[in-house]
Amino acid sequence: MAKVKVPRKSTRIDMTAMSDVTVLLLTFFMLTSTFVKKEPVQVNTPGSVSEIKIPESNIMQILIDPTGKVFMSLDKQPDMVKVLEAMGTDYGIEFTKEEKDKFKILPTFGVPIKYMKTFLSLKPEEQDKILKDYGIPTDTADNQLKLWVKHAREANPDLRIAIKADQNTPYRVIKNVMSSLQELRENRYNLITSLKREESN
Repeated sequence: MAKVKVPRKSTRIDMTAMSDVTVLLLTFFMLTSTFVKKEPVQVNTPGSVSEIKIPESNIMQILIDPTGKVFMSLDKQPDMVKVLEAMGTDYGIEFTKEEKDKFKILPTFGVPIKYMKTFLSLKPEEQDKILKDYGIPTDTADNQLKLWVKHAREANPDLRIAIKADQNTPYRVIKNVMSSLQELRENRYNLITSLKREESN
């Protein structure tokens, strides 16, 4: 008696629906994600139970490292250019278009204004290496931080200020930064912290 051959069925699976879902998910994450700016120093923020989120636009961030060096960032390139021009006017420094173009794409800046032209002439990888060794002057003799903040406010009246300091940063340094803001009547700002869960008893 002849064997009965069972016809083979195709194992082909239509993946069209799965591909559509994958594309939709990818698009969703691309549109809703925010990119973290490159920072010159690593900062471990103190913990808090506050869940208030920092706005995603019109932000000026003041970064303070554990040794007390101060850096800044602005999220809008036109603001960056206006602030640099104003600082150049204050200190009698004229920046070229090429230097302005380089400055406006910096994720974070923090060198004394007299070294800015030299800093902008360096390659990006060289800038990254030396930036952490500088910091914006905040001493009473030449408080450049105050001028940067003042001109940033003039460039963008809707600017929100956020301070990000390391948990080991000396309090006197943070107090000095806050005093500079208060002298400019900048009494509203956010302190960036890490979310700490409340322990249940």
